[in-house]
Amino acid sequence: MPQYRALEQWVDQVARVTRPDRIHWCDGSEEEHQVLIEGMLRDGTLTGLNHQRYPGCYLHRSHPSDVARTEHLTFICASRREDAGPTNNWMEPKEAREQVGKLFEGSMRGRTMFIVPYLMGPPGSPYSKVGVELTDSPYVVVNMRIMTRMGKIALERLGDSDGFVRGLHSLGDLSPDRRFILHFPEERLIWSIGSGYGGNALLGKKCHSLRIASWIGREEGWLAEHTLIIGLEDPSGQVTYMAAAFPSACGKTNLAMLVAPLQLSGYKVWTVGDDIAWMHIGPDGRLRAINPEAGFFGVAPGTSVKTNPNIMAAVGRNTIFTNVAVTPEGEPWWEGKDATPLDGLIDWRGNPWTPGEGAAAHPNSRFTLPARQCPSISPHWEDPEGVPISAIIFGGRRARVAPLVYQSYSWQHGVFVGAGMASETTAAQSGAVGVTRRDPMAMIPFCGYHMADYFAHWLDMGPRIAHPPAIFHVNWFRTDQNDRFLWPGFGENIRVLKWILGRVQGQGKAVETPIGFVPTSDALDLEGLRLPAGAMDELLRIDGDAWAAEQEEQGLFFDRLASRLPVQIRQEHEMLRQRLSRLSVPVNAAEPPRTP
Repeated sequence: MPQYRALEQWVDQVARVTRPDRIHWCDGSEEEHQVLIEGMLRDGTLTGLNHQRYPGCYLHRSHPSDVARTEHLTFICASRREDAGPTNNWMEPKEAREQVGKLFEGSMRGRTMFIVPYLMGPPGSPYSKVGVELTDSPYVVVNMRIMTRMGKIALERLGDSDGFVRGLHSLGDLSPDRRFILHFPEERLIWSIGSGYGGNALLGKKCHSLRIASWIGREEGWLAEHTLIIGLEDPSGQVTYMAAAFPSACGKTNLAMLVAPLQLSGYKVWTVGDDIAWMHIGPDGRLRAINPEAGFFGVAPGTSVKTNPNIMAAVGRNTIFTNVAVTPEGEPWWEGKDATPLDGLIDWRGNPWTPGEGAAAHPNSRFTLPARQCPSISPHWEDPEGVPISAIIFGGRRARVAPLVYQSYSWQHGVFVGAGMASETTAAQSGAVGVTRRDPMAMIPFCGYHMADYFAHWLDMGPRIAHPPAIFHVNWFRTDQNDRFLWPGFGENIRVLKWILGRVQGQGKAVETPIGFVPTSDALDLEGLRLPAGAMDELLRIDGDAWAAEQEEQGLFFDRLASRLPVQIRQEHEMLRQRLSRLSVPVNAAEPPRTP
């Protein structure tokens, strides 16, 4: 294949080090897929499920030590430490090659090395990018076929170019002591060894689409974001597109596939993407977003017909489940899906499950499925030019402080709002659960360079966008004094999106507060929704003391970035302090509306 000379040379180089018994060039065909599936069924990598109820669906059980992203073992190997920044782990490139390179020596002996060319983004889009992953895991291959446009389509896009992201992955011996995920952004190179789990092994996922792409985006003038994309259709049939950034397992997939209780009134949500957005400034002066992925990689526990009917309809076929439980009928099961089977449930480790002895499905169990199966998938989800973004929404899991929704004053203030984001940790990350951590734009685990430079890139983008999106913040997770959620969430979040739509269109009642524009108590459409007395006032209340403490915590985080923090962020932080100092009593949305 002379037209792929650069790729062939790299494959030969890697093969000399890793010593695979066989090399297979993946074409992405259905025939190839079935051969891989059958091989994994024979060796136990996959288990077949009930194909009458779940046609084309399989279960994978990972090693018990390999069930989540390992952020403490994830490194940015930029040539200069300061370019990685204090929020990333850094390893000097030469040291990384010497230390981790040794682990790759002979790591594929006895295995097949699969060459997986893949396209991130819609075919024909000028914004799409090619990557190639070399892996010794057939499980990775079949998942990459779901999550990307894999095989011939990527090679055709690549042609004789050497401009592709290189990803080398090996299971190694799956030891956490020999597990590393390395990113060499200046070389467009990813190394991953010792893990077969999701984002650690599917290198098109977070590694390419965010950590490497964020570096490329800064150089080329676009944004690679941990952001869903939806289209909100109003009664006139007009669709307004929004992007929303949430940390993992904070309801992103549920929002991306929301079924609106206001559908009879003419409101409908269309899904463009549930996790990643690449956003460029289009020729029309608007920020346009593509979803670089072709599939969904969702968290299973808590997903049900109530929380996300669209994804439940979609996972019924051609889906790979990882670390869920299995019913006696051979169907996948997880906590929150439906009623717990009384007898015969097999847990995520493959053992008989006893009620009360831990979760049957791992808290971070997953499903991988093609996006085209989703009933709410937008007819424009693969538009080569992307969809025009009118609103950017930031959010997190906060029991206190943040109101249900508020709007920033400007693009610069909106960047500050995103920079000040925080959320309680979940099972999607390794480590303690329920700890509040700063997570600007939901990108702390995924930004491939210094976070202060990332803020500067956002600030630089604003003046270049002739028609910039409005920026909002939401919090579905505010609780009362008894730790009960005040807002029902899920499908009812359409009511918040409707207010955001109104604001984008120059409508929607709001009151000016120290943190931004908050809806008045009568601004949201609450028809048919029963909330406890006083819940709406509490959801929209701005507590000056709580926000003063929040502002101080933000300042401590910004101090970590002090040497490179943009002056605009410091200015916005000081202005927030001043506005809060003038707040003598808590603000609520019962005040007369003031619309900018």
